Amino acid sequence: MDITWLDPSNTEAPFPDINQALIDPEGLLAAGGDLSVTRLLSAYRNGIFPWYEYGQPILWWSPNPRGVLFTEKFKISTSLRKTLRKHNWTVTFDGDFRKTVMACAAPRSYARGTWITNEMLEAYFNLHQIGHAHSIELWDQQERLIGGIYGVLIGKMFYGESMFSFQTSASKVALAYLVMHMRHWGFPLLDCQLPSKHLASLGAESISREEYMKHMAPLCNDSLLEFKWKLDKSLDIANWKK
Repeated sequence: MDITWLDPSNTEAPFPDINQALIDPEGLLAAGGDLSVTRLLSAYRNGIFPWYEYGQPILWWSPNPRGVLFTEKFKISTSLRKTLRKHNWTVTFDGDFRKTVMACAAPRSYARGTWITNEMLEAYFNLHQIGHAHSIELWDQQERLIGGIYGVLIGKMFYGESMFSFQTSASKVALAYLVMHMRHWGFPLLDCQLPSKHLASLGAESISREEYMKHMAPLCNDSLLEFKWKLDKSLDIANWKK
């Protein structure tokens, strides 16, 4: 079965119906196009994201099942809660978006990293500049970046793109801050794209593409033009209860 080729010169050309995505490889929907702000926002609103490596055309995906984390189901283990209470790291929101994405792009044995090409970095930085991409960072006492996460924000929907950890549990702490702030803001769903055992241990689950769209689509229609991505120091993350 062939996939749709998107014309790079036409940023507003529609994506094909996501139900046309391939079964093998799972979720591959289209190729080509561009990484303009218009194209990227259209993709996320339609349950699609880009994922490709150097030397490949831009590939667009809509997997079935989809990995998601409902923020009310986030699991804080005893060890993570202990880390949240005792860590001496500094947490920032949008403290250094570019540096966070670059750290996520660093080669790792346990997660994909090479897919964040220079072209992707610039594309997400463009989204960041207009308020549609954000990051959370952890810094050690020497002001070195040791963990973080970034993703795309549309309305009340956050699409997680990647996270990294240069110290044990740093990425889990960043995720905890993200999820607890999302719950505080009334954002019910975090898109994890692909299911994984690591995220499942934190409460993530797999749902069908159809179910994902039913949950996601209404959330990204809320523009929230005045929303501020900001650390709320009044939140007691370590002692948060459902």
